[in-house]
Amino acid sequence: MKISPGKLWGLRRLSDDNGRFKMLAMDQTGPIVNPIKQKRGVDVAAFSDISAVKGMLAEYLAPHTSAVLVDPPFGYASAVHSIPPRTGLILATEWATWVVTEGGRKSSNIPQWDAGEIRKIGADAVKVNLWFRSDIDPEVRAHQLAYLQSVKDACKANDIVFLLEFLIYPFPQEAPNVVVQNRTKMVLEALSDPDVMNPDGVDVYKLEAPIHVHNVPDPDGPEAAGVQKIFDQMASNLKRPWVLLSAGAGPEDFLKKLVYAYRAGASGYLAGRAIWAQAFDQFPDMGAMEAKLKNEAVPFMHRVNELTERMARPWNEHPSWQGAVEMDPAGPDFAKLYGKAK
Repeated sequence: MKISPGKLWGLRRLSDDNGRFKMLAMDQTGPIVNPIKQKRGVDVAAFSDISAVKGMLAEYLAPHTSAVLVDPPFGYASAVHSIPPRTGLILATEWATWVVTEGGRKSSNIPQWDAGEIRKIGADAVKVNLWFRSDIDPEVRAHQLAYLQSVKDACKANDIVFLLEFLIYPFPQEAPNVVVQNRTKMVLEALSDPDVMNPDGVDVYKLEAPIHVHNVPDPDGPEAAGVQKIFDQMASNLKRPWVLLSAGAGPEDFLKKLVYAYRAGASGYLAGRAIWAQAFDQFPDMGAMEAKLKNEAVPFMHRVNELTERMARPWNEHPSWQGAVEMDPAGPDFAKLYGKAK
């Protein structure tokens, strides 16, 4: 399989020197904005509060990552000065912009914001969270597939890495615990859909674990074989490298999930709350938050990174590459052919 120059360089920028992804997520909306509103007793979180939190996360955690995912409305301006020059940069083209219907959620770009704008400000990748489940309304499904294709096309036109995230969710009329009770079935069914899982135009998948979020079985315990079978089943459908997200798991549960994911062939992580949530719990005491980031979050990142270095499969060793990553175009006619190749 061949890869375009921009995407090849972008994947190298996002990974460490050995091709493993150690990526920090700090693009979250609800998990950051809602606690700020609750603790401040306000209806709208102040930009200064959100900016202070995201800036501090970047300052203490970005130096220990291979890449950082930020949101355009708050995260970029707040964090960009604290992200080291060698660290890769991922920006979302959607950000809390979905429409809720009885038959499912419809994703969309932030107005006036797309892959071209993301490329202009120097990012190495575009991230999209595509809300998806197998039983969505046909009209919602058509919308989601059309939106997905539009982002693929824009990333190809701008020769930038496309990182595709899938998340399952409850319908408005369902009990909130429907996802908790049916997580494995819902995740596996969503990732078995042949249209939404078409790998053309996708470079990396960002996936939630196909098991419950908390109380994860010991990877070396009596339940490990059954859990590993579920991860292996999920991975068998993936035709591109993939990383695991934390989905609100605590630190130790996330480490256990990573072991299962790495055994199934994952190439790293793109996670946030498992790393920084306990420090953020200290808000609005920014001094206490800073201390937790330094004394707990950073050491935890070292543990996650060590596990990643030891067990994760480099992205360029994923079976889809068939043992070789070839740039297209290459050779003496590169300058003539590059524009046509896209």
